[in-house]
Amino acid sequence: MCSMELLHPRVESIYRDHHAWLQAWLLRRLYNRNDAEDLAHDTFERLFTRQDVTAVREPRAMLTTIAKGIVVNFLRRGALEATYYELLMQLPQDYALSPEEQALVLEDLVEVDRRLSGLPSLVRQAFLLAQLDGMRQAEIAAELNLSRATVQRYIAQGLHACCFEWTEA
Repeated sequence: MCSMELLHPRVESIYRDHHAWLQAWLLRRLYNRNDAEDLAHDTFERLFTRQDVTAVREPRAMLTTIAKGIVVNFLRRGALEATYYELLMQLPQDYALSPEEQALVLEDLVEVDRRLSGLPSLVRQAFLLAQLDGMRQAEIAAELNLSRATVQRYIAQGLHACCFEWTEA
């Protein structure tokens, strides 16, 4: 955090009164003190940059709500990273990526995952069946009990979310 004397008194009060509690709350969920400290910092940063702190009536409830979202994203990213590195280990040496390339690909995967997670479940499922499983639209329609036109629309929505919005971000 920045110097406390520069902060609004309400911000200072919320931080002082609830920081240790939030770190303990996060530690019980993550079992790692460093991660709990990092996510507590991220939670307060999000609270102080996105909320009118003077209007917060129940700081712990607000902090818990923010922290839950941060924890979900943190765990999701961890699972994605673990899967990604497992797959990298299976690649033949001729296809090995440099550490810089690995980091860039991982960041892209995290961004695609974030974008896909914002789609409705059936849209995401239809898109992934087409892109990852190579299923044809008619097969996806039968699998998901949808019309072929709906499958086409869902795939287009997935493409739009993953590709066309990329330059807008």
